Amino acid sequence: MEIKTSEFTLSSPMVSMCPKDNKPEYAFIGRSNVGKSSLINMLCRNKKLAKTSSTPGKTLLINHFIINREWYLVDLPGYGFAKRSKKEVQKLDQMIRGYILEREQLVNVFVLVDVRLEPQAIDLEFINWLGLSSVPFAIVFTKADKLTPTKVKANVAAYEKKMLETWEEMPPYFVTSSEKSQGRDDVLAYIEQITKSLKE
Repeated sequence: MEIKTSEFTLSSPMVSMCPKDNKPEYAFIGRSNVGKSSLINMLCRNKKLAKTSSTPGKTLLINHFIINREWYLVDLPGYGFAKRSKKEVQKLDQMIRGYILEREQLVNVFVLVDVRLEPQAIDLEFINWLGLSSVPFAIVFTKADKLTPTKVKANVAAYEKKMLETWEEMPPYFVTSSEKSQGRDDVLAYIEQITKSLKE
């Protein structure tokens, strides 16, 4: 897939205020500081699209970006919120879960996981919740350039082993690096494949 145009459309505080058309939506979510904005900008080859920040947890709304005027890339707030009050955390959690469970246009959630870390309980809990809620998703391992290829492979294998304790099989997954554009074509090809299947 070639991305010709990528434009910010709308920021919404709740699912009912999201765009009213029926274009398919692909949501990106992960723990704070997982490199979500950098990944979105790398996929779209537009460094100014999603705002990157040295302060984790800056995304507080449901952000829609229209891609090739055909589908939406949706930037969701991170979970495991950085320095937030309990009330704020609950509000963000409600917004995220409301969007994921209620948004009919949502066709896939990409869950971002830092490949440098051992499997984190917060990621696994979120992944298991998606599974129990029958929400289609894929895992995107980020920051692969920070490790050797051998270590990346070992860490992904460790993640797979952990997931297979509760899952029958591993969901689709991609290994990416925003710095080196690694995994870009694979993620976009997956989106293209799903979008085509929706039209059939």
